[in-house]
Amino acid sequence: MSRVSKPYEIVERALELSTTDGLVVIADEHSSANLRWAGNALTTNGVTRGRTLTVIATVDGAEGTASGVVSRSAVTADDLEPLVRAAEAAARGAGPAEDAQPLVSGVPSSPDFTDAPAETGSEVFADFAPALGDAFARARSGGRELYGFANHELTSTYLGTSTGLRLRHDQPTGTLELNAKSPDRTRSAWAGRSTRDFKDVDPAAMDAELAQRLRWAERRIDLPAGRYEALLPPTAVADLLIYQLWSSTARDAVEGRTVFSQPGGGTLLGETLAPLPLTLRSDPHAPGLESAPFVIAHSSGDSASVFDNGLPLAPTDWIRDGKLERLTTTRHSAALTGLPVAPAIDNLVLDGGGERSLEEMVAATTGRALLLTCLWYIREVDPATLLLTGLTRDGVYLVEDGQVVGEVNNFRFNESPVDLLSRASEAGRTEKTLPREWGDWFTRAAMPALRIPDFNMSSVSQGV
Repeated sequence: MSRVSKPYEIVERALELSTTDGLVVIADEHSSANLRWAGNALTTNGVTRGRTLTVIATVDGAEGTASGVVSRSAVTADDLEPLVRAAEAAARGAGPAEDAQPLVSGVPSSPDFTDAPAETGSEVFADFAPALGDAFARARSGGRELYGFANHELTSTYLGTSTGLRLRHDQPTGTLELNAKSPDRTRSAWAGRSTRDFKDVDPAAMDAELAQRLRWAERRIDLPAGRYEALLPPTAVADLLIYQLWSSTARDAVEGRTVFSQPGGGTLLGETLAPLPLTLRSDPHAPGLESAPFVIAHSSGDSASVFDNGLPLAPTDWIRDGKLERLTTTRHSAALTGLPVAPAIDNLVLDGGGERSLEEMVAATTGRALLLTCLWYIREVDPATLLLTGLTRDGVYLVEDGQVVGEVNNFRFNESPVDLLSRASEAGRTEKTLPREWGDWFTRAAMPALRIPDFNMSSVSQGV
């Protein structure tokens, strides 16, 4: 066998080796670069490279089509045949796959399928690193310490199938998290950003934002648990609505297991979820949030099917003008439920028609309200209502008549994102944001701040 090492060659050779009825091959070429810092000084940096190959074999039988999936990293030409044979053996040893569908065909090939993979490296931080150094100097002179990390990943995915698909997608993913602390560590503030290339992030602006929050925290106010008007920043809104999206599978709703199930049968599709004209949508071509324009499924689950690999993705409204418009479906679950095919897409945008920034929403507050920074440790309590619990972190501030007057203690909250949408009284200006809780899995989001008149802080938390 000739030596093959380029990603597209690996895909083509694996397809040639197939002896089963169908084969899907996904080659992911990964590269990453990162910076870490503590106490206003860089501590570590690094660059990595890697490859993962996923082979999905299908076997037709009298009772249906079975699938076998095997993934391995650092695959070379010599590893290909054992990997393909392992996937084929897994398929032959499995029962019929419930989500079996004909493999996708007829999708035009990507013109760059045979090109070398895109790669990231330390050069992605060429402008960012000096700006970060300037932020360290300002923080040091201002009596605060900066901690955090910047990470940039670039994954080139090559997808080939026995039905003729040859698709390619390059996905850059950048995250920046910055913590500012007082020298005695009694005060802490956090800010995060999502970026494709680190050209649109400003460490100086983030440091100035954090410095203001540390000043707010110089006055400490203890408040009891209860229901408070709350201003949820875009990052908190993203964390809640990402979980809502993950919980919006059509089959579960039709079978009566989720918050989107209609009592007595059916779903809430077409029902009003929010009085505000909120539209929750995903679009693989959303500017600044671009994601794969076709299905890339390394395994099957509630919201994905390996048989759908390569299926084109289109802009999808999940909620339109406050009404539930779509639930996520694979081709299989769409056929089961009679609903349109609507695969998950790797970004999420909430539009509410608002024009105010979070700062302007604070200034417009009458009476008392809580300004949150972010949420974390979010867990599901009740799938029937999508009741979630979690904690506030890195700053909850008291607003009185348009002014932030101090920092209050942290809380545990109990809320359903679906219920929050029904009670939101104002949506601000939509902006790109980094989810704090789900940022390791989902980074491409744009959200407005939301004003909730009666956010349920169920208990006081000692978290920071």
